[in-house]
Amino acid sequence: MGVGGFVARYTKNKTIAGILGILLGGIGAHKFYLGRPGMGILYLLFCWTYVPTIIGFIEGILYLVGNQEDFARKHDKGYQVPINY
Repeated sequence: MGVGGFVARYTKNKTIAGILGILLGGIGAHKFYLGRPGMGILYLLFCWTYVPTIIGFIEGILYLVGNQEDFARKHDKGYQVPINY
């Protein structure tokens, strides 16, 4: 149970986003998963330059080593913050 009887609710998983960033970051799969289709299309359009692949790999690692709360605040639009009493 969370603080004050309220449990934090996540709609996006940082592990899935991290793995997608590492394996399929060059085509923007992690951006589509996180609900940013514009960025996903941009990654897809420039995938032939391999720049999105490098950026996606770095973003994937950052997602995996980062804190779940920080990830949720930044990337999860459906995240509900536990209320402190």
